[in-house]
Amino acid sequence: MDHGKPKAPGVSGATKRKDLPIRDTGTRAAKRTKIHEARNIRTQPSDGALDDGKLDLQKFLSSREYEIKALENSMRKCKASNATRAFQSVPRDMRRRTASHNVKRVPKRLRDRARKEMIEDNTPTVQSRKRRPRTTRARIRAETIKKLRYLANKRKKQKAQSNPGQETTATAPGKGEPITTRPPRPKIRRDMLNEPPKAGSKFKKRQVNKTWLPTHLWHAKRATMTEPSKPLWGFSLPLTPTAKCYRPTHRASGQKGVVVWDTSYTSTVALYGTAEGVERVLRGLGLAQEGLWSSRGQKWRSGLRKWTGVVSKQKGDSRRDIGPATIVWNPEPPARDVEMDDSAPPAKKPQRQVLLRIHPSAFHELFEELLKLVKMQTPRLHIEDLRYEIGSIELTGPGSTETLLGVLQPFHDKLETRECHGTIFQSIAGVSNPASLPKDALLAFSAKDPRLSYPPKRLRIPADNGPALLETITQWPVEEGLKPFEIFSRDSRYQASRLPSQKAINRRKGLNAPGQPLQVTAADPPIPVLLLASRSAADGQAQGTWTLLAPWKCIQAIWYCMMHYPLTTGGNPRLGGLDEQRQIAFEHGVPWFPGDFPATNAGLNWEVEQRLKRKRDWDRRPRGKRIEWKSLDLGAGRRGEIGDGLACDFEHLFGLSKSEVAPTQITETRSSSDPNDTMDVDQPEQAVDRGKTPHPPLSAIRQVAKASFNSFIKSAATEKPRPYSVITVNLGFVARGVVSPCARIYRLPTNKTAGSTLPSTQVEVPASDPTMAPGLLPSDLKDQWLAKLPKKTAARNSPHRAPRMPRGADMGTRKKLLAQSLLTTELPYPRPTANQLDVGGHPFCPDEQDLIGFVTTGAFSLSEGKGTAVGSISAEKALETLREAGPQEGRLCIVRNAGESVGWLARWELA
Repeated sequence: MDHGKPKAPGVSGATKRKDLPIRDTGTRAAKRTKIHEARNIRTQPSDGALDDGKLDLQKFLSSREYEIKALENSMRKCKASNATRAFQSVPRDMRRRTASHNVKRVPKRLRDRARKEMIEDNTPTVQSRKRRPRTTRARIRAETIKKLRYLANKRKKQKAQSNPGQETTATAPGKGEPITTRPPRPKIRRDMLNEPPKAGSKFKKRQVNKTWLPTHLWHAKRATMTEPSKPLWGFSLPLTPTAKCYRPTHRASGQKGVVVWDTSYTSTVALYGTAEGVERVLRGLGLAQEGLWSSRGQKWRSGLRKWTGVVSKQKGDSRRDIGPATIVWNPEPPARDVEMDDSAPPAKKPQRQVLLRIHPSAFHELFEELLKLVKMQTPRLHIEDLRYEIGSIELTGPGSTETLLGVLQPFHDKLETRECHGTIFQSIAGVSNPASLPKDALLAFSAKDPRLSYPPKRLRIPADNGPALLETITQWPVEEGLKPFEIFSRDSRYQASRLPSQKAINRRKGLNAPGQPLQVTAADPPIPVLLLASRSAADGQAQGTWTLLAPWKCIQAIWYCMMHYPLTTGGNPRLGGLDEQRQIAFEHGVPWFPGDFPATNAGLNWEVEQRLKRKRDWDRRPRGKRIEWKSLDLGAGRRGEIGDGLACDFEHLFGLSKSEVAPTQITETRSSSDPNDTMDVDQPEQAVDRGKTPHPPLSAIRQVAKASFNSFIKSAATEKPRPYSVITVNLGFVARGVVSPCARIYRLPTNKTAGSTLPSTQVEVPASDPTMAPGLLPSDLKDQWLAKLPKKTAARNSPHRAPRMPRGADMGTRKKLLAQSLLTTELPYPRPTANQLDVGGHPFCPDEQDLIGFVTTGAFSLSEGKGTAVGSISAEKALETLREAGPQEGRLCIVRNAGESVGWLARWELA
């Protein structure tokens, strides 16, 4: 009797039950018999091996040999008898559960087999197009969409019949006749913010408070995007692919393959004016190194190299970092032979152009600083916001150069119009690491529309290309025939954005011969591109990165062809999201902006957002399954976490006021509808007006550069960094240990800490340990931590070196010599008695006065094969420890996860 139980969606009466009749009973029964016989392993009883209670060894071994052969035969039969389903043979990164119920989810080579298996098992096939709405609300919505689509098509037909062959319904003045119009040229206002591109009517409502990347629709089907109501930096960004990709990303970025990101959200600003004025503005941004403005920086100022570093602004009597930026000069036009005329008016000073690229979280801060600096110059300079004019794509991995060469082809092939940089670009085939090119190298040329040669063909590298490639990299002749880059030209960018539609490309392909690439016509404009080669600052052997700059509307065409390029090592380029960017930067030991830059306004905003996120996650957990920070046992009678356990609590480290920044007191505000609205931490009054929470205490933190800190180490003992200064460090654990963000970083216990009295609010420990008095930390706590260092191998001529075993020595002599070498081996530090009271026998973590910083990024590094971390520590305390303990012992530190009582010994190095 049917009690109204609903049937499976998309299936008419078919359910997978054993009591229902199967379509092909004979085939099903034969298949089960075949599988049963394949899995049946024959054995022999062991009674035949016994003869009057004695074991016949030969018979016993013969019976076991028979069973082993039967087991191997059964394993071979099971493998050949279709013991696994088709959906279990899909690639490793695909999801199995969704693949098992939809034939289209498995690869094409397995679809016939999967379809046959699903028919035999009577598995319901789900088809989204034929699925009936489950609720009344969904049914009404589907019917409304159907009606609106019908009305839209009907209106389109009526409009086409009334105005045949016309694109718009504009009317000529005074005649009443319709005229054809084209989209207006986008306006770029000087010294003002640019407006985002207007979305089409179909997706206009989805881009009210954010902007889509040029490849948004492609990413939305293959990656996890940011929440619609919570965009990131005013954009809808891909966070991570839906496929499993952590280990494949590690392999593709360093061993085999390539990882690609659409980084069009990176902001671009154009600065133009006289060369002297541009120099003064850039000096105001912190580019005051004399090497940039002397003969050493001539290649950079000529447009042959790029500059990458941290720009800053003047804040009171010190400077505050804005963020990492890339600066490229536009080459000067070639000088013309002009006859000198005394009566002619004096020539104007040559105008120069500069592109500045920076992370979107720091764009508004940089734009305001640039606007302030250009207004102070005479003659006046101007800036332009090119955020939606220039897009970018980043590639990293051994196949990055090959992918670019397979997709981009120089537009000018003739000898008289051939571009120098385009020729050099084609000659670097075979480069597996962009870091092998000259430092900060760049190439600028015009490329063809990659859709003309779609699908891209695999690049064939000649076998004898080695000597020519080595000569090209060594000489790097980029100065020959140097002209201004077309990507700086507004007209060139606009012409390139008017690419033919995909329909027109398909129509031309239909008229062309099969397999032949399309020829360039007058309708195909050149695409100005700029390629920037970067290398990791932390590790010279790490993979470099290519950054491709192109007009915003050309990024989609390049991206589609790039993701379908067949690599010579197999497969296609892998998609990367924001999480993959952080992963690769972490494995290379490079700080990721803005998460690892707490001394910048962008890093401060990121830290506050992460605090709110951690607080929400902590509140959602039941009381019995979340950490109670006040009752955390740190050993030696100490109770409670140091500072806020859900934050990198630099306020607690430096003793700043926490009345306005405590995560427990921060309240979330409604996201603004303006994607350009950001929180300015340097102006609390404006922040309060916008409904944001001000953070004046944290804005006092300053970053100390690596070169500056090294100069402090070499200088006299009286010099020290400014108060509230931090340095970014890489942490490598000496033995074991994996930490996460917000972990506490301690220096080794100082003499002031050992034997110090605990606060009165903490419980005193019993005096059962002879090395520790009641209420005190062990006096030899530092020695306990130093004993965690691995044993050093004895020197070759050391008397404590293990003696060489003599030839022919018996076992007793070998044991005696081995025991003697183990007992007399000299340890680097004395091994004290370990703590036996609590914390599982581990040494206690130092006290609060030895806290020096926090971990901003930490995990298990696949490239190092152990746990590593990136953090920020107090520059003043780090310098004091180095001067007291020396360079070896002073760089040792103890790292403890927030909410845990066990710490791990690590060593820090400047990042």
